[in-house]
Amino acid sequence: MKQAIVARTDIGMGKGKLAAQVAHASLSAYEDTGDRARKRWKGEGQKKVVLKAGSEEELFRLAEKARVEGLPNAIIRDAGHTQLDPGTATALAVGPADDDHVDKVTGDLSLF
Repeated sequence: MKQAIVARTDIGMGKGKLAAQVAHASLSAYEDTGDRARKRWKGEGQKKVVLKAGSEEELFRLAEKARVEGLPNAIIRDAGHTQLDPGTATALAVGPADDDHVDKVTGDLSLF
């Protein structure tokens, strides 16, 4: 099992902002996951991968693909207190789920 977190590269997030957005996405999708899958993922080491997306449109396209596949997912929108405008979509988490299911959605993306 794994979780893929997809972060935008086109909005100039600093490293700290990026780390926070990735963490928000990971936790939000985890909370949308059933108890059995959460326990299994935790027991297997909570594997994660962080990937690149070039636009908001790409995040939403991937989120829709995850929804169609029945995968837990979460889009994160920034509150706008620091670097970004309020409501800016910054990241998407897909999973945790079986590796091959997550790869159906994010398998073509590059590592961050």
